[in-house]
Amino acid sequence: MQYIGRAIEESFLKKVRPGKVTLLLGARRIGKTSFIQHIVKKMKEPMLMLNGEDMDTIQMLSHRSIENYKRVAGKNKLIIIDEAQKIPEVGQVLKLMIDELPDLKIIATGSSMFDLGNKLGEPLTGRNITFLMFPFAQMELSKEETIIQIKGRLEERLIYGSYPELWQYQGMNEKAAYLKELINAYLFKDIIAYEGIRNSSKMIDLLRLVAFQIGNDVSIQEIAKQLGISRATVDKYLDLLTKVFILHKVSAYSKNLRSEISKSNRWYFYDNGVRNALISNFNSLNLRDDVGALWENYVISERLKFQNYTGMISNNYFWRTYQQQEVDWVEERAGNLFAYEMKWGTKKKVGAPSAWKKAYPKSEFMLVNPDNYLDWIGG
Repeated sequence: MQYIGRAIEESFLKKVRPGKVTLLLGARRIGKTSFIQHIVKKMKEPMLMLNGEDMDTIQMLSHRSIENYKRVAGKNKLIIIDEAQKIPEVGQVLKLMIDELPDLKIIATGSSMFDLGNKLGEPLTGRNITFLMFPFAQMELSKEETIIQIKGRLEERLIYGSYPELWQYQGMNEKAAYLKELINAYLFKDIIAYEGIRNSSKMIDLLRLVAFQIGNDVSIQEIAKQLGISRATVDKYLDLLTKVFILHKVSAYSKNLRSEISKSNRWYFYDNGVRNALISNFNSLNLRDDVGALWENYVISERLKFQNYTGMISNNYFWRTYQQQEVDWVEERAGNLFAYEMKWGTKKKVGAPSAWKKAYPKSEFMLVNPDNYLDWIGG
């Protein structure tokens, strides 16, 4: 399968240095291992590659002593540990390696933020540099495609998403089958293993409910009632799903004006294909009644990738009043407000809501539609 360059490559290579652990985090199957295999070809130094899911690796690293790690490293200047979260007390292991072998460079990958975050946490404070990776971003794919191809494949991305392995399948039925396998076999593996969740079907049901509420406020209380579980359990599941890069939470923007809703949240999927696989709907756009939701989810997920990969510092929100005036996406950057409305149709011109303009007259407003979205997502 053709390797497609990732946006973090240049900055990642610059950050791999002695005395630091360079972390690469992201959902399963988004290409972390392929990325590591690609960049090590550019690193002309002796290296050792380990897999945290291999029992020999776990056993070899379990004996925490300086002499043991000196033997493991040998003459290698770089150690790479894939799926590092599988190694017990991996944070302590890496801390000892970095502290006692100061000339050693370490790269560690993990398929979930909460695993590596909890297990590394305090041990690696000040000793690690973290990169996030997502399914292909349009800003990455644009280097391989003409503008005609980008436009021609937009509907496919709204329906099937951007997981790397989809590129090896030609037929739409094959793509749909891959995505169904993805959600059944991979995406929840870390949560179930780490948290010991016995009833994973409730989590699937929760995701399906969220999938039908893209672009709308999500009521935790209502979801809890529908699923027959506690509100605390719903909160816990949603938190875990964000930490394994399936969902992204967006809160309401408010300056405590009486008309503004301030305590609601919305949720978006990092990938449209995962969303559609959960609801078993891969119909073409002309047969769907959720095209607006697909469009909103797609461009927002692409914007999140763009922000992350370019280092854009932004607080992201939505905005709504009790009178039902709303803005889909609000960015607070460097003390300024930027409001965005997502529309699939290109004929209708939409302006900022009157209540928004009155409350925030200095803010900028932009309509994001298929005519101009590439500018907004770096494509």
